[in-house]
Amino acid sequence: MSEPKVTSSAVAKRAGVSQSAVSRVFTPGASASVATKEKVIKAASELGYRPNRLARGLITGRTRMIGLVVAYLDNQFYPLALEGLSQALQEKGYHILVFMAKNTPASVTKVVQELIDYQVDGIIAASVAVSGDLAKRCAKAGIPIVLFNRGQDESKLSEVTSDNVAGGRSVANFLVAGGHKQIAHISGWQGSSTGRDRAIGFTQALKVHGITNIPLIDGMYDRQVAAQATRDLFKARKKPDAIFVGNDHMAFAVMDVLRAELNLSIPGDVSVIGYDDVPLAAWPSFNLTTVRQPLDQMVGTAVDLLMSSIDGLNESAAKIRIHGPLIVRQSARIPKGDWNHEGL
Repeated sequence: MSEPKVTSSAVAKRAGVSQSAVSRVFTPGASASVATKEKVIKAASELGYRPNRLARGLITGRTRMIGLVVAYLDNQFYPLALEGLSQALQEKGYHILVFMAKNTPASVTKVVQELIDYQVDGIIAASVAVSGDLAKRCAKAGIPIVLFNRGQDESKLSEVTSDNVAGGRSVANFLVAGGHKQIAHISGWQGSSTGRDRAIGFTQALKVHGITNIPLIDGMYDRQVAAQATRDLFKARKKPDAIFVGNDHMAFAVMDVLRAELNLSIPGDVSVIGYDDVPLAAWPSFNLTTVRQPLDQMVGTAVDLLMSSIDGLNESAAKIRIHGPLIVRQSARIPKGDWNHEGL
C-alpha cells in the first residue's frame, strides 16, 4: 500500500515554523526569510513533501498556468518563439500549456474554451486570430490575452509584432536601390495582419519609386503554395528579376524551385528576400537576405504585457510594433554605395 501524503502541517511541525510560512516558501514571489526557507526546504526534503499546486490555485485564485496557442509549427520561427515564450514564463514561475489550433474560428474557439476550463491565468496566442466574442468570454473569466506576431483590426486585445509595414518598405527600397525593375511579391496569408502589413509596406514604397501593379500572389504561408507561385510567375511573359517572399519558410521553397527546376542563378538571375531571419536563413546553401524579427524583444514585451494584465495594471490594450532590421546576405543583389532603407 502507498504511504499517506506528507502535508504542509507536517513540514511546518518538523521545521518549527507556521503552516503559512511553509506556504510562503513554496509560493513564487512570496516573502520569507533566508533562515525560514532553509528550515522549510530541509524539512520538506527529509519528509518527501511536494506542494499541491492545484490546491493552492483554488485558495489563491491563481493556477500559475499560461496557455500558449499556435496555429502551425512548419515555419521555423514558431518553434523558436514557443521556446522563448516558455522559458520567459517559466522564469516568472508559471507552467505552460501548449495547444495547437487550426487558423479557423471554430478551432480557435475550441482551444481557448479548453484553456478557460483549465482556469489558466493568461493566454498568449501566436499566429492565430481571436474573435471579439471569444475575447469577451476570456475577459468575463478574468483571463487576459496577448496576441503574438499577429494583430487584429479594432481589437481590444494587446498585441506584439515586428513593424511589418516598415519591414516591407525596407525590402522595396533595397531592391530598387539594387536596380531591379521587374519585382514580384509572394505574400504571407492575406487573411493575417502580418501578411497584409508586409505587402502594404512593400507596395507603398514601390509606388513612391514609380513601380506599380506588381505581380502579387498570396503564398498562404505554405511551402507548396509558394513553390507553385514561383512556377506561375516564370511562365509569364515578363519574368521577375526579384521576389520578396512573405516569410523565410516560403522563401526557401522559392529558392529551391528557382535553382532545381528553373536552373536560375540567385542572385545573378533573380534576387530573393524573405522575412523572419530563422537560423536556416544563414546556412550557406540559402544565405538568405531577410528582415529579422526581433524575437527576444517580442517575447520579453509579450510576457511583460501579460504579467501586467494578470496583475491588473493594464487599463487599455497596447499595440506594440518593434523595429526589425534588414539582414543583408547573398541571395539578393547588393546596391552599390549608400542606400536609404527608409525611403527616398
